[in-house]
Amino acid sequence: MKGTHFLLAFVLVVLSYSFAFAFDPSPLQDFCVAIKKPTDGIFVNGKFCMDPMRATANDFFFPGLNIPANTKNQLGSNVTLVSVDTLPGLNTLGISLARLDFAPYGGLVPPHYHPRATEILTLLKGKLYVGFVTSNPSRLISKVLNPGDVFVFPIGLIHFQFNIGETDAVAISGLSSQNPGVVLIANAVFGSNPPINPDVLTKGFQLEMNVINYLQKQFGSST
Repeated sequence: MKGTHFLLAFVLVVLSYSFAFAFDPSPLQDFCVAIKKPTDGIFVNGKFCMDPMRATANDFFFPGLNIPANTKNQLGSNVTLVSVDTLPGLNTLGISLARLDFAPYGGLVPPHYHPRATEILTLLKGKLYVGFVTSNPSRLISKVLNPGDVFVFPIGLIHFQFNIGETDAVAISGLSSQNPGVVLIANAVFGSNPPINPDVLTKGFQLEMNVINYLQKQFGSST
């Protein structure tokens, strides 16, 4: 009987421990406007909190997301991120937002992933080909989006957005983190600093050394 009670108690402890790490804790105050310096602040989730009595409407405000961003670059795209760094009132709230602009046919947000956020995208204008790749065994899940369509990219999975229309495309993305982070796959693999040993990449990607050297130079690393 004692053994049964001990086993039951152990299971309850394990479940309680799991639940404690499965969800963010409930906020202990209405908001926590981020400040850069610790003066009169407390350290929470990477940012210090302003005295709430000093908060103003501007701490919860970001202007200009209606303004098209410059897409005259190599990728033909531009991402305007509204995170805790640009909107301090997002601190501890677990969300952020981005505007995605794409040049006509060919504008691309290249394969990447967000280490700390799921992304939900709504297409406002144009036509996008979007998709993500599942973990092993890898499977591509993709869709062509038209204005008003919504698509979700699960946290930590490689995904992309590509303009296949003849006009500019515009989308809005919501992200489930105040600081989602982004890892561009090609830049991370071929443009790291210091660079990854080319022998690792030639074997890992089954490519010739001259191809690896070219890619590392293309993405900014020196070999």
